[in-house]
This record gives sequence, structure tokens and C-alpha cells, in this order.
Amino acid sequence: MINQSKLIFHFSLLLLLFSCSKTELASSTKSHPIDVVAESDSFIRGIDISSLPEIETGNTSFFSSLGIKTDLLSILKDRGVNTIRIRLWKDPVKEHSGFEEVKLFSQRVHQMGMKVWLTVHYSDTWADPGHQQMPVVWSNVSYSNLKDSLNHYTTKIMQEIQPEFIQIGNEINPGMLLPAGEIVSRKDQLVDLLNTCTQAVRAFSNQTRIVIHFAGLENASWFFNQISEVDYDVMGLSYYPIWHGKDLDVLQNTLNTLVQTYSKDIVVAETAYPFTLGWNDWTNNVVGGDDQLILPDYPASPEGQKQFVNRIRSIVENTPRGIGFIYWGGELVSTQGPESTQGSTWENQAVFDFTNKELPVLEAFHK
Repeated sequence: MINQSKLIFHFSLLLLLFSCSKTELASSTKSHPIDVVAESDSFIRGIDISSLPEIETGNTSFFSSLGIKTDLLSILKDRGVNTIRIRLWKDPVKEHSGFEEVKLFSQRVHQMGMKVWLTVHYSDTWADPGHQQMPVVWSNVSYSNLKDSLNHYTTKIMQEIQPEFIQIGNEINPGMLLPAGEIVSRKDQLVDLLNTCTQAVRAFSNQTRIVIHFAGLENASWFFNQISEVDYDVMGLSYYPIWHGKDLDVLQNTLNTLVQTYSKDIVVAETAYPFTLGWNDWTNNVVGGDDQLILPDYPASPEGQKQFVNRIRSIVENTPRGIGFIYWGGELVSTQGPESTQGSTWENQAVFDFTNKELPVLEAFHK
């Protein structure tokens, strides 16, 4: 027969051990919250809002879906955005998109608990397939001094901004830092210049992920083959129906082929879609006609914009090694007033309507 007092003692001891185990587990969980969040929130749901610091110098306000005046970053985070993409120019004519502004903006993003994706143009102004202009300060230096300048500049970026993602160049279809890094006539130099930048990143951090960015779908495989000797982590593509075709199956197939061929992670680094074909100022918008849309599936309406981004997200999620998407120009509302001829050409593709109230498209960024 079991002694009753012993039974009570063993039962009490068992309860005590179970309680201690729960306490230790809770303590362990609380001591590693960042690891848990990072693991469960690794898919990039990003927005490029590079012009926000400039917009904030005026009297522009943004509003939540309830019409409450709210900080734009807070709205984005509340809707599930976890990555903010920011462009960096070397020595811009104005201070906007320059180093100090971008550094301060990046600090705000990090303080909000979001990741920074830094797009380093390696130019004093816009870099894209039609423009890859060398910064003026580097334009007359020798090739060896150019490499030294790239190393020092990239090292400074890493030391002072510490982005989670760093994009080496922007839409570098023809190469970078032309003419020195022209992809056809000076491919070896382009690879050398890119690796100079990536080596500076690796020397500082093994955690920051390096992105190489191509605009469009056509010739993407040829491009990534040309830079196959570059040390990078992620292939990035721009995809806009107005410029890169309206067949979303082609986008899916291109992503799949690139991943299979080059064994890299992949992301849609830029995309956007209009919520209207109307306008809020007298500046011509980039997208303004039905022939620029994917119809009938995605009309220029708040719901059409949302469904388009949902489809882009779904395509990436269904791509092996697809790691996310970034919406470009989400902040580019008209800030000059309805009579302005110097307004925003992107106002109908922002993620805020003509009253600066958040649009349903932000629901596509949910965790």
C-alpha cells in the first residue's frame, strides 16, 4: 500500500518542478525576443519612401484609414511593412538623399523596429538604365584611386548606417560608374568595381545582405551571367507593367528561371500600380491611360491596386528562394497643391489617396 503522506509529497514535488520548468522557459523566451521575431518575419514586405524627409520639410500630413493624422512610418509599421528602402546619392545638389539625411532617416527606421534597405546609387543623382553618371568628385581620378574611393565610401556607409540590406548600384543594366564600369566593353572592370564594394561590406558585416539590381525581365539572365563572379546574396528585379510587360506569368517564369540558374535568393526590388487615372495637380503622371494597365484583372482603382500588389506578393512567395517585394514611391503624394505644374508624377501610384489618407493597398503588407 502506498503511504498517503509520501504520495502527497511526491505530487507536490512534481508540481514544483513543473512550475520551475515553466518559469525557466518563460525567462528563456523573454531573453531572446529579437531572434524569435527575426525568424518569423523574414519575408520582406517593403516600401521605398526615400523622399519622405524632403516631404516632411513642408506642411504635408498623412492620415490613417480612420482619418487620424499619424506619422507615416507608424502607419506603415502598423500595416505590416517591415523594411524601408532608402536611396543614397553621393553629393547631391541639395541635401536630400545625401549621406547625413539618409543616416538620420535610417536611424528613425531602426528605432521603429524596421529594417533598412539602402540603395547606394554611386552617383550624385538618379541612377537607372539610362543614367549611370560617375560622381563629380570621382570623375577625373585614376582607376586605382576610384577603387580606393569606393572602398572608403562603402566602408563609411557600413560603419555609420549599418543597413540590413545594401544594394550596390541601382538598376545597373548598362553597368555602373560609366564609363569605367560599362558592362559590354569593360565587363571585367565592372565585376572588379562591384567586388570592391562587396568586399567593403563583408569586411564590416557578414549579416548585411548584398543586393544586385536589374530593371525588367528581358535580358535579366544575360545580365546576371555577366556578373557571376561578383560576391553578392540577392538578385533584385524591377517590375512595372508600363515598361516590363503585362504578363504576370512571364514574371513568375523569369523569377523561377533565375533562381534555378544562379542559385541566389530573389526579390522584386521595385514595383507600383495606380489607384486611379485621375490627378491632383497639373503635372503629367507617369501612368495615365488604360493601355498602361493590366486589364480587366487590375483596374486603376483602390481595390485594383491592392489586388495587383497581392499578386506580386503571391508570385514571390511561390518562387523558390523568393524573399520579398518592395513597393516604390509609396510616399509620393502631390505636395504642391492642385494648381501646381511642379507636383508629383507618381501621385496616383502612392499608397495614400489625394487627401493623403492610407489606401487599401497597405493591407497587402500584412504579416
